[in-house]
Amino acid sequence: MSSMRGKLRLRYLLPAGVVVAVALGGILMTVTAGASASRAADGAQTVADLPAPSIHYVRKFTSSQVHEGEVLFEQTCSACHGPQAAGTALAPDLQGVGPATVDFWVSTGRMPLASSAAEATIKPSRFSAKQTLAIAAFVASLAPTSPNYPDGVPVVDTKNANLALGDRLFVLNCAACHTITGAGDALANGAYAPTLHLATTTQVAEAIRTGPGEMPVFGPGELSNKQVADIVAYVTGPIQHPENPGGIGLGGVGPVAEGLVALLVGVGALMLVAFWLGERA
Repeated sequence: MSSMRGKLRLRYLLPAGVVVAVALGGILMTVTAGASASRAADGAQTVADLPAPSIHYVRKFTSSQVHEGEVLFEQTCSACHGPQAAGTALAPDLQGVGPATVDFWVSTGRMPLASSAAEATIKPSRFSAKQTLAIAAFVASLAPTSPNYPDGVPVVDTKNANLALGDRLFVLNCAACHTITGAGDALANGAYAPTLHLATTTQVAEAIRTGPGEMPVFGPGELSNKQVADIVAYVTGPIQHPENPGGIGLGGVGPVAEGLVALLVGVGALMLVAFWLGERA
């Protein structure tokens, strides 16, 4: 009798066990597949949502660009820098300074100089953007870029820039020389920090990375590409296009000029009123 009961129990328990095992297996496979799909979706979302680089560098130049730059360099630069830009008694060696350095000096009109005795100052460039890039391409082709300089011409994306952070970084690193309004100012030993009111996004990034003149070089160890883009956005945004909620901006020169105008106009008007009241009395 007991053996019959055992057979019956086994007869019903075995199918039940199989059903339970299959159900557990299905649940486990569903959970695993769901986790895998979730990880895949997360991975796909991460790749798709990666922000575009704040700065990318134009590093590749065509042979035609290099040839055009060589002709232009021979015509306008070689008399001082030498035919291979190795430098002379009149001008420094340009080999290894990278295309960004050349692009900055030429695009801002600092080079070529009006005369060898003149100081490099901002003026309208003698070359188009295409010609400037060609000259930079030629110089870059002469020697590998030094690690101290970027090996390409920066193109800055300011769409996702943080203006508040750019403001803070500008105050900390730039305002002491260029003033808080970016108008520029005289420095020690006859040096001068130029105005930033006409600088392009590329020129601001080039200046930060190459340190023209008396300006220090801010490499990736000091400022990341994202931070440079934030500064660029602030300079080409609020600095160059101030809102002036108080009224007339007076050229964005700063509080000294504004105070002077307020003193002359405000106090002058009060004195005239006082004289007028005195005459009437």
